[in-house]
Amino acid sequence: MSNKTALIVSAHAADFVWRCGGAIALHAELGYDVTVVCLSFGERGESAKLWKQPGMTLDVVKANRREEAENAAAALGVHELICMDLGDYPMDITRDDRFALVEIMRKVQPSFIMSHSKWDPYNSDHMQTTQLVLECRSTAQAWGHNPGEKVLGAPQVYLFEPHQSEQMEWKPDTFLDITPVWDKKRAAIECMQGQEHLWEFYTRVAQNRANHFKRNSGGQSGGRDCRYAEGFQSIFPRTVDEL
Repeated sequence: MSNKTALIVSAHAADFVWRCGGAIALHAELGYDVTVVCLSFGERGESAKLWKQPGMTLDVVKANRREEAENAAAALGVHELICMDLGDYPMDITRDDRFALVEIMRKVQPSFIMSHSKWDPYNSDHMQTTQLVLECRSTAQAWGHNPGEKVLGAPQVYLFEPHQSEQMEWKPDTFLDITPVWDKKRAAIECMQGQEHLWEFYTRVAQNRANHFKRNSGGQSGGRDCRYAEGFQSIFPRTVDEL
């Protein structure tokens, strides 16, 4: 049984695909059990294509978005997909919702966590999600919360790339080569039928980040070629024995 785990917390059903699908697929191939939590389906704010169809209902939109997320998760090799169905636009997070995510963190015991940029003036759901992640990480580390449970260690929190990074105060300090698993990410992207307009956009993002990987890879990654990459911003200091 693998003891390597990772946790992705996604505001909406498609966010984990666009922003860190490559990281998910790559770490799944490396033996990680990757858990993805979708706080909502993006049913109100990110499903315009569905709402333009006559007679559409909220339940039908949710069902469509759930199916897309499940198909994408399967394409990426996700260990477990958890849909919390908290609503979106706006997202209303309760104390019980916080404790539910704390419970997931303690159960998964992730080596690292991924979520959204801390600032996003275009989408408050994204900001709320990352604030929730940081709050729950602290609670999951607290010995006085549900004493007797195994507490969370200190997993790094990586902020994946927002849609308009120049507006989000997001500055990547980590680039991950996802070339070996690009076909899986592209397959997952194409599962998101409700947001087809983003397929090529996020393909170009991955190609652009590959250029940044190559510019910075000499001495770190052997200066090797890279066709597709993802960028991340880390929150916490790294602890190392050798530079």
